[in-house]
Amino acid sequence: MCLRCSTPLPAEPDEVAWVCAQCGQGMVLDESSGLVALEVKYTDVLAPNATGYPHWVFDGRVTVKRQTYSGNRASESENFWGQGRRFCIPAFTCPHDELLENGTRLLRQPPPLREGPPTGFKPVTLSASDAIALAEFIVVAAEAERSDMLKELQFTLETSTPELWIFP
Repeated sequence: MCLRCSTPLPAEPDEVAWVCAQCGQGMVLDESSGLVALEVKYTDVLAPNATGYPHWVFDGRVTVKRQTYSGNRASESENFWGQGRRFCIPAFTCPHDELLENGTRLLRQPPPLREGPPTGFKPVTLSASDAIALAEFIVVAAEAERSDMLKELQFTLETSTPELWIFP
């Protein structure tokens, strides 16, 4: 039931977040608190009747310590992560390789976050906590893509609170 107007939510088993069709209230299923209010944000580049794609968006600071067999790219890594990064993690069901590819691409080229009007979107099936775990995997993937021979990687990831954004 909607937290604001008590309209039934058409929830499917794998879904973790919704917007009430009646009043527009966003809600997320929190592991410890149950159903809680959630602000859902829509980018201004979505067409009014388009179906959007939900993404968990948060800022991250990554500190990397890496060892290589050869071709050390540590300075390249430090320059990339040193300025902080915005993570945009797909929150909809898609194949694992697509999830990783989209998450890595959006890490390198994050979309502008300007709010626009609401529109429909694909079901949200990835929780915010799972998005943070996936961000760690994306850090590993980004480091593995460097043109050196990575031997060992240690890193820390500090994040802001994830927000749910709907992208085209």
